[in-house]
Amino acid sequence: MRDVAVIGIGINKWGELWEKSLREIFVEAALKAIEDAGVDHIDSMYVGNMSGGLFVGQEHIGALMADYLGVTPIPATRVESACASGGVAVRQAFIEIASGMSDIVLAGGVEKMLDVDTGEATLALATAADQEYEVYNGVTFPGLYAMIAHLHMQKYGTTSEQLAAVAVKNHRNGKLNPNAQFPFEVTVDQVLNSTMICDPLHLLDCSPITDGAAAVVLCPLEIASKFTGKQPVKITGVGQATDFLALHQRKDPSWLEAVEKAANTAYKMADKTPKDIDVCEVHDCFTIAEICVIEALGFAEKGKGGYMAASGRTAIDGEIPVNTSGGLKAKGHPVGATGTAQVIEIVEQLRGEAGDRQVKNARVGMTQNMGGSGASAVCHILEVV
Repeated sequence: MRDVAVIGIGINKWGELWEKSLREIFVEAALKAIEDAGVDHIDSMYVGNMSGGLFVGQEHIGALMADYLGVTPIPATRVESACASGGVAVRQAFIEIASGMSDIVLAGGVEKMLDVDTGEATLALATAADQEYEVYNGVTFPGLYAMIAHLHMQKYGTTSEQLAAVAVKNHRNGKLNPNAQFPFEVTVDQVLNSTMICDPLHLLDCSPITDGAAAVVLCPLEIASKFTGKQPVKITGVGQATDFLALHQRKDPSWLEAVEKAANTAYKMADKTPKDIDVCEVHDCFTIAEICVIEALGFAEKGKGGYMAASGRTAIDGEIPVNTSGGLKAKGHPVGATGTAQVIEIVEQLRGEAGDRQVKNARVGMTQNMGGSGASAVCHILEVV
């Protein structure tokens, strides 16, 4: 199996992109990644997209994006794994290069979620839950994560203030990210006094609805220096796993088993442990999600994620900086693009290009992207070479 490097990254400003179409958003990010990589062609392409059909009425995403990027007739495949679609697209590109099938592959993600109203967006996102056993009975994703939060609180004493600390930290980081949808700070009091969406989750505990795209270019490490003048970043570990789709079927809904298994696979492949990670991007679709994820990744003891989040240990200057980009909470969450954007943030950190949010001496980074309430999960470990 060949070593694989990320040699190009591209992302656009996320938010309410009313004046741009789905295809324009993707092509903009993809061209930035291709220019950053310094390549004159790509051999293959994967596009993460959760629900183009429901958000903008568009399916057949792979062919559409190849057409408008001007790269036909290369293979172009749409990848769907709910909110983990962008992360899985990167994994598929990694596999294609590692296997020797292709030399230069673009992996991206895109979603245009604001062309429909909030009710329609809620229904589109709910397709990532169990339709017969959850959605039919009125459960939404805020409801599912509220149940996870209540269980975590009951079992471990996690508090609303600890949930709010996640939002405070991620907005502080997002203020430093020029591509973030909501680059402003919030306080614990503002989080706790924002509109209650589903007890105990307030509005400021929830990630937003977002338009945006992200893309990366991968190639074999051995030829990376031919294309880019920037330091290649090697993908050393990859892991993917699944769990029961419906929350009620899981042994412990407050423990993200698929995240734990995906992470352990990535750690083993990279020959790393949680203590080796210098910076990590995680899937904070709700504040409780980040708390559960840092436990499943091994950064915090089981049940101690809330304490860790409120302690400052996950801040940019902390023991293990988490979501230096602002995370889904402040950067935004165009669901099909999120996993790819996480890789971009880690590449910027490892290249030393993260500006005011730069983590000192970052050498090893990790991403964790998940779909739905954790039924699918994918992790990547990246290192400078």
